[in-house]
Amino acid sequence: MCTGLCEKRWTAVSGGRGKETGLREIPEGIPPETVSLHLERNYIRNIPESAFNHLVHLRDLYLSHNRIDSLSSGALRHLGPDLRLLDLSHNQLRQASREDFGSTRAKTRLYHNPWHCDCTLQELMETLNLEPETVNGIICESSVRGVGEGSRWEDPGSLGEHAGQPLVKLLDSGVNFCSLQRKTTDVAMLVTMFVWFFMVIVYVVYYVRQNQAEARRHLEYLKSLPSPRKTPTEADTLSTGF
Repeated sequence: MCTGLCEKRWTAVSGGRGKETGLREIPEGIPPETVSLHLERNYIRNIPESAFNHLVHLRDLYLSHNRIDSLSSGALRHLGPDLRLLDLSHNQLRQASREDFGSTRAKTRLYHNPWHCDCTLQELMETLNLEPETVNGIICESSVRGVGEGSRWEDPGSLGEHAGQPLVKLLDSGVNFCSLQRKTTDVAMLVTMFVWFFMVIVYVVYYVRQNQAEARRHLEYLKSLPSPRKTPTEADTLSTGF
């Protein structure tokens, strides 16, 4: 439970700031009148969907320097319209979507996370109100593979050609991860269709050749059978008639 001690540290009412307390999850019992919540510098790994449902007056939410690697679906969707700042910097987030953040217009910090840059993250960046001072710190640790980069099955350790580059600068330069993803999907579908078509052709050819071989063996068997001989009765009848 979140006691009076945590109130003093984490609510703006008391004017305190959070310190490293070793928390591994979002605490329960946070007062509903909380305006500024400091949960930074802990060991929190994920945010449950109902973690902040009751904090309707929350304006500042600090979650930096944790180990957050996943957001439950809609975990931040229930934050009130009064939220001004959402700090998720210095965590372990690789993926996130618009559905996770809902319609929040709070200034958002997402830098210093090991992001995997793809269409979903691009759409999220275009939706959020990112803090201008930190937006260049959103770096692609890996990226979706584009057409011509080889097979992901052949090189599973590859991080993609955009790894190590700021996402915003890539988008400003004209890189479109949604387009790359669609092209990659189209190519994968064509390759799959070709493989299936090739397998069908191989099966048909094998089936025809197998039937031809069976027919030849049957014909050879029929040729090897002895010819039927005339019976004595048939021979006598022929002689008498002649």
